[in-house]
Amino acid sequence: MTPEILKQIILDQMEEDVLPEDYIFRAYEQRLETLTDNREIIVLLGIRRCGKSVLLHRIRQHNKESDYYFNFEDERLARFKAEDFQTLQKVFIELFGQQKSYYFDEIQNISGWEMFVRRLYNSGNKIYITGSNANLFSDELGTRLTGRYIALKVYPISFIEFLKYKNPDLASIPVFSTTQMGKVKQIFNQYCEQGSIPEYIKHSNMDYLHSLYDSIIYRDIIARYKITNERALRELIYFLASNCSKEITYNSLRKFLGLGSTTTIIDYCNHLQKSFLCYFVNRYSDSLKTQQQSPKKIYFADHVLAKTIGFRFSNDQGRMLENIVFIELARRNVEIFYHNEKKECDFITRKSNQMLDVIQVCHSLEGLGTKQREVDGLLEACRRFSLKRGYILTDNEESNEIIEIDGLSIEVIITPVWKWLLENHSG
Repeated sequence: MTPEILKQIILDQMEEDVLPEDYIFRAYEQRLETLTDNREIIVLLGIRRCGKSVLLHRIRQHNKESDYYFNFEDERLARFKAEDFQTLQKVFIELFGQQKSYYFDEIQNISGWEMFVRRLYNSGNKIYITGSNANLFSDELGTRLTGRYIALKVYPISFIEFLKYKNPDLASIPVFSTTQMGKVKQIFNQYCEQGSIPEYIKHSNMDYLHSLYDSIIYRDIIARYKITNERALRELIYFLASNCSKEITYNSLRKFLGLGSTTTIIDYCNHLQKSFLCYFVNRYSDSLKTQQQSPKKIYFADHVLAKTIGFRFSNDQGRMLENIVFIELARRNVEIFYHNEKKECDFITRKSNQMLDVIQVCHSLEGLGTKQREVDGLLEACRRFSLKRGYILTDNEESNEIIEIDGLSIEVIITPVWKWLLENHSG
């Protein structure tokens, strides 16, 4: 590409409104501030439009050097090749003089980018990059930049961030009065309705979610992996979104889609997970082979996006709450499993080979046998992993009780999801 075209793109991108007045503060900013003076490349990874680019501009806003920014999503860069990186660097110097900080948005669009970034790193530059596909982390980064980067997974808006956006004063109160709890619950109901995608939170434009979905499908999956059977891919996502928070098997998906190969299904599911659209959770087993062969539970990056993509006969509040809890657990960077032996338990979390929490999620404990079923599943998981405490998260109910079973005292904590999110938030 010519220097003139690159110069025009740089100047055009500088004029874009990248930091809206109604910016939603992200807890990630605190972590990024601590990494400013770090030598390593900073990598922001996450689903499209979850706020990575805005975070990148917030970093620029706080840093002394902020001019070397380039967004590789620009359609004028369709013919950009690896050899054009050198031209880009020369244009930066021509426009702004010598600087040592670089900011690259969606750089994985350009084949061979990692070699250029490595050269910049070896020359003592500070580099920030974003990407909306996990291959940026697992393949290109792992191969060429091992030990030279710090990856930060960016998820959509958390409830604590949503609350701070909607009512900053309320979010700063350590203990709520009855009236304040009612207000927080009202805002949590809005969170359930509006989801966690920043732009949709602000404008509630359903066309925006459809546009986001299409961008993920075409740019991050079909184009990247050269998928030829778009119909099967879309039907797969439709099925997964319609069964969010439920168990699925690759073989059942194969039969549903009428495909002859389970391998194709596994590949498609891996592509979806690498695009951060959805996540597949294993049933816990001491055997890795058993984990891989067992049914998976499916969750989406955003509960409203899943509802938009899929089909519901009615609103299943319990499954929606379970999806919200899963994403919060993912933010905490813990390993997540589900438990299913004689009884079922929604979540088991582990970090550094140490079991942390067992959690059940349901909309309400009312109904014939509901509470007993949830408690039984929780107790079985607690006994299995020698844990003395477990959570049952609901929409509104709250209580604590100690249950003695097989010589083990287990504390069963029943609490509203919104309260658990605020008391245990990752930010």
